[in-house]
Amino acid sequence: MKINRLSILFIFLVAMISPNDVEAQVMELGVTGGITYYVGDINPSIPFAQSDYGYGASLRYYKGSRWAFRFQYSNINLAASDAKSSFRPERGLAFNTKVNDFALMAEFNFFDYWTGSRRSYVSPYIFGGISYFTFDPHHPDGTSLQGIRTEGVVYDLNSFSIPFGVGVKYSIGTRIGVTLEWRLHKTFTDYIDDIHGVYPDQEMVLGDYSYSDPTANYKPGMQRGNGTATAAFGFNCDWFNMLGLSISYKFNLPQKDNCHGGNYERYYKYY
Repeated sequence: MKINRLSILFIFLVAMISPNDVEAQVMELGVTGGITYYVGDINPSIPFAQSDYGYGASLRYYKGSRWAFRFQYSNINLAASDAKSSFRPERGLAFNTKVNDFALMAEFNFFDYWTGSRRSYVSPYIFGGISYFTFDPHHPDGTSLQGIRTEGVVYDLNSFSIPFGVGVKYSIGTRIGVTLEWRLHKTFTDYIDDIHGVYPDQEMVLGDYSYSDPTANYKPGMQRGNGTATAAFGFNCDWFNMLGLSISYKFNLPQKDNCHGGNYERYYKYY
């Protein structure tokens, strides 16, 4: 049911992006870089704790001056350690992972905005959508944590998320625009950090048991993470987030004759 709902949202966004408004077919190609962090079993609530970095690329389609639709690829590094956290430092767990995220999002500008205008050159905006991503948590020494089954289970290294957030756009030239945005990803997995349930029996771990319990202070069946049976429905799942700065270049799609006049002339003139 979870995937079906996400698929419906994906189809809806694709339908909205379809270029049926021939008067305003403007696209922007951009690059992004910024600060990343994760929220989960090691860092339950503190924004930008143990932050890392990420980068990506985007393709944005404008459907008028208020609505835009964006495909975003992000390469996001995440890392966290109990030793640097005040939540459960005695547990001794740590991880790092690279997230490859592919997102499709809709944006709403609070003010009229188009790159290249001297009159409507800035606007705050909100956005939301759907994404598919891959991840692979490792111990800081390079060992694959999923591969040794630290909780005695095999979990999927692919999942979906709901990205959303806020930002501001600013036009700095006839074809160049910049955006600053805070993007949050509500995921549907609790294993980005390789921590979810309870400590397993030793024979269930494929390798050194110290990767499951580095401090040897816990017994099988004791709580290792904050996961519950409702995690499959999105509760208690991990988040990954990014504060990013983007630079984009605007180009106009081919238009039919006489499509540049009237209200949409602003897309093609710098004033």
